[in-house]
Amino acid sequence: MGNDKHDVIIVGSGLGGLVCGYILSKNGYKVLIVEKNSQKGGCLQTFKRDGVKFDTGMHYIGSMEEGQVLYRFFKYFNLLDDVPLSRLDKDGYDVISINGEKYKFASGFENFTDELAKKFPENINDIEEYVRRVKEIADASPLYKLQTINTHVFIEADYIKTGVNEFVESCTKNKRLQAVLAGNLPLYAGVKDKTPTYIHALINNFYIQSAYRIVGGSDSIVESLTKSIESFGGKVMNNAEVEEFVCDDKKVVAVLLKNGKRIEADYFISNVHPQVTLDKINSKLIRKVYRERIANLDNTISNFTVFIKFKKNATPYLNYNFYYYDNDDVWAFNDYDVEAWPQSYLYMHQSVEENAKFAESAQVIAYMKWDEIKQWENTTVGKRGKEYEAFKVEKTKKMLDKLEESFPGIKEKIESVYTSSPLTYRDYTATKHGSMYGIIRDKNFPTQTLISQRTKLPNLFMTGQNINSHGILGVTIGAMITCSEFLGINEIIKDIEKANS
Repeated sequence: MGNDKHDVIIVGSGLGGLVCGYILSKNGYKVLIVEKNSQKGGCLQTFKRDGVKFDTGMHYIGSMEEGQVLYRFFKYFNLLDDVPLSRLDKDGYDVISINGEKYKFASGFENFTDELAKKFPENINDIEEYVRRVKEIADASPLYKLQTINTHVFIEADYIKTGVNEFVESCTKNKRLQAVLAGNLPLYAGVKDKTPTYIHALINNFYIQSAYRIVGGSDSIVESLTKSIESFGGKVMNNAEVEEFVCDDKKVVAVLLKNGKRIEADYFISNVHPQVTLDKINSKLIRKVYRERIANLDNTISNFTVFIKFKKNATPYLNYNFYYYDNDDVWAFNDYDVEAWPQSYLYMHQSVEENAKFAESAQVIAYMKWDEIKQWENTTVGKRGKEYEAFKVEKTKKMLDKLEESFPGIKEKIESVYTSSPLTYRDYTATKHGSMYGIIRDKNFPTQTLISQRTKLPNLFMTGQNINSHGILGVTIGAMITCSEFLGINEIIKDIEKANS
């Protein structure tokens, strides 16, 4: 095949695919990334409307002070100069609003404790205990501290087998404090009595250390990683949808694209949802029982998002993220009442410059079940019909009416709105039913819901949010685990240390 032979083909240009592409091409592998959409980046994609750029999935990041874990990754990936950041309010980067009462998550562990203790003075010991245990769980994971390791166990079994709600209840008996500590649930779409403690602890440890917005959109990460991959001799190909992983008796030999082109390689990495990946493989090595297990796994809920463009200089910039709940049971909203929707939402401004005075744009995100849009599941973008458009108009009105309750006068400051539903999310990120974070990790079935980077085809590996964990840190560490199949985990960690020394 001449030039079309590669060492590694990576399917999907989301963060996991790009990070694998960076690590492997930096280490001398000839890498080709193939992406089905015209735009690279998966959940890092942005889009423009009315001259305003909107993020689709990556809204804010943590642990970006010098020496902190994501900073060390950014330095290794050569991202620091290319990705401008704006720090969120140190005394309240997240505001949790429950029944109209507001609580702040502050940056720094002491600050976090002090700020919450203002609202819960009798529970200061509980808050200290919570913080101590969150740090303990994060410290027990060598990969999250980028320490060389002798094992692939990235977290202790206890933290996998206990649910977040049980963990929070074990820290305090105060019901409102329990609700507040679980108040950023939408960051992982937590499910009561299922989501394991480690997911909550690693995410909160990540953000409490420091929290930032990306100025001008998360696609700067995509552009920078692509530029680096190409400088190492790799390639990224858009509009290249994979129809099939072509296999012989023993392994994958090529990918067949929708346009009929066949591309060969020695190794393959799928950054696509495991079920979508398996649907593209016809091999006896993938047993029926494994296919059924993956097909039957529950996925996290999807969302409905309203993207807002504000009138010029009309809305003061909010330097925090606002989590709204209309009652104390923050866990209830996975199974919301359609009539009362939205009973919870996440509201965020986007950063166009550091220390902005006014907001140019914002997003309001609420959970949405697939059932609500199922009747249109076989339609395509822009061709879903009048009923669907009417459905979106009605949902947008409900969302903005609810936002108005917490931010009086906000509606008259809006110039235009755009929306996305679970269908939009499904079509752009290729997740089952537009799931926000892929497969639900379940503390009751820890081994079944933890997907390995290895497959029964010895030269096909998985990466992305279903391996290890989701979010910028979870996916980056998952990609490291995938690349360790080629390079060894400690070699990668040494490389990162070298970049930071």
